[in-house]
Amino acid sequence: MSHRVTLLPSGEQFQADADVPLLLAAEQAGIALPSSCRNGSCRTCLCRLVQGDIRWRIDWPGLSPDEKREGWILPCVASACSDLVLESTPVRWDQA
Repeated sequence: MSHRVTLLPSGEQFQADADVPLLLAAEQAGIALPSSCRNGSCRTCLCRLVQGDIRWRIDWPGLSPDEKREGWILPCVASACSDLVLESTPVRWDQA
């Protein structure tokens, strides 16, 4: 199943399959989000989940319980379970 992801403040959108990490889904749509390790430890891709539900692809991503409660996620190890709204600023491909 595919879900629509909207990025704030840019308003850019992309589709994310439920079994694909959000970071990879964005890249497949031509949107470069900040990233580095791609395994949930460096926090470079950190963004805030404004609306929707995600599923973690690893048991304990590099976030504190407080950060999780505040809505912070790591798109490299999270997948969409519904349409999402994220606060994240895409980078230009020539800067990625």
